[in-house]
Amino acid sequence: MVVNERVEMEKIVSLCKRRGFVFPSAEIYGGFANAWDYGPLGVEMRRRIRDAWWRAMVTERDDVAGLEGAIVTNPRVWEASGHLKHFTDPLVDCRTCNFRFRADDLPEWDDEARALRQPTTCRNCNATNSFTEARQFNMMLKTFIGPVEDAAAVAYLRPETAQGMFVNFENVLTTSRRKLPFGIAQTGKSFRNEITPGNFIFRTREFEQMEMEYFCRPEDGFRWFDYWRDERYQWYRRIGIKETSLRRYDHPREKLSHYSGGTTDIEFAFPWGWGELEGVAYRTNYDLSQHQQFSGRNLTYYDEETKEHIIPHVVEPAVGVDRIMLILLLDAYDEETDSKGETRTVLHLHPAIAPVQVAILPLSRNEKLVPKAREVWALLRRHFVTQYDDAQSIGRRYRRQDEIGTPFCVTVDFQTIEEDNAVTIRERDSMAQERVPLPELVDRLREKTDVF
Repeated sequence: MVVNERVEMEKIVSLCKRRGFVFPSAEIYGGFANAWDYGPLGVEMRRRIRDAWWRAMVTERDDVAGLEGAIVTNPRVWEASGHLKHFTDPLVDCRTCNFRFRADDLPEWDDEARALRQPTTCRNCNATNSFTEARQFNMMLKTFIGPVEDAAAVAYLRPETAQGMFVNFENVLTTSRRKLPFGIAQTGKSFRNEITPGNFIFRTREFEQMEMEYFCRPEDGFRWFDYWRDERYQWYRRIGIKETSLRRYDHPREKLSHYSGGTTDIEFAFPWGWGELEGVAYRTNYDLSQHQQFSGRNLTYYDEETKEHIIPHVVEPAVGVDRIMLILLLDAYDEETDSKGETRTVLHLHPAIAPVQVAILPLSRNEKLVPKAREVWALLRRHFVTQYDDAQSIGRRYRRQDEIGTPFCVTVDFQTIEEDNAVTIRERDSMAQERVPLPELVDRLREKTDVF
């Protein structure tokens, strides 16, 4: 078979729309720029991504607890965190076409000088030397609380979930009786007023984050930074991402965020080049120190070994559900051509991530087969995410399941009814088939799917 190494984004966007992963938001009204709705398969896949992350970061560990913080909170949180002052991107406008750009996306942008090196060409209208001076643009999305829209009612949609974990540090420490090192994990929606969102669901203004703040003694900060950089990289390998699609990028010190003692991006080979998938940041004690100063509350930790109060240092792995979903689709997509010249489109998704784990396919709609097939479906859907499909030929149904990444199909045929009370399990990747007695079916499928 011939397998394409890299897929174009247009094919992924088309598949997502056609098969019900992702739809343009408000499409019947002409859509809304860079906003997306997740269809039946997208919802299942996102849930399974969250579950896999939570399992690795919280459930299987004894040193991390969970939290769900508010999306809209006291504006002082964002003053203390530095977001009101520092959460900005340089913005330039083309004087000819009025198109806006992030200045640091332009090849002529000079990071050290924080200015554009002329000449430069607008990639929207091809005008030259047409850009305005760069100005800083705050990416916080503003709203108002209460009936009057005035300065006293201003609030913000959170641009990250991290601050909810910092402001609840004392609560989690007290109620869970944790000892250093320990972490607080959270998943949830965040909002950023991006200047140039795009590349499908890669960068959007509304997205779902999965973040963890790992608190440790100051002298252990870099050790845990190294640990989490490796742990998060290996997690992507465990959920099926090819090693050749991943790399690590260490930010040079002069480009670090205002809070960071070190940052490493786990990058993915997107169709347009290498881009950030997940950031692992060593935030030192910046956040807790800031919130202690602004709130007046004591946010120190009493270290029983040294008999002193310390402000813990923090390592933060942070990633978006949407971005993980995108890289899984890109990395799993294949078009395989057989010896007859026929092409099979298939998503080689890990069974822990695939939106449908098992498809139940009666050989036909024959009245003798349908009751048994639905009996098998009723049995399996108590244990797996399933889909029942009896439309068109069995070959076409296999292809449909291949295209959405279903790892296993169970076929009910006349032999099931008339001879052996067994079904055929067909594997997506190898297309190999195995005959399994019905009483053993659940256990056999569980062996195949519980491989995370």
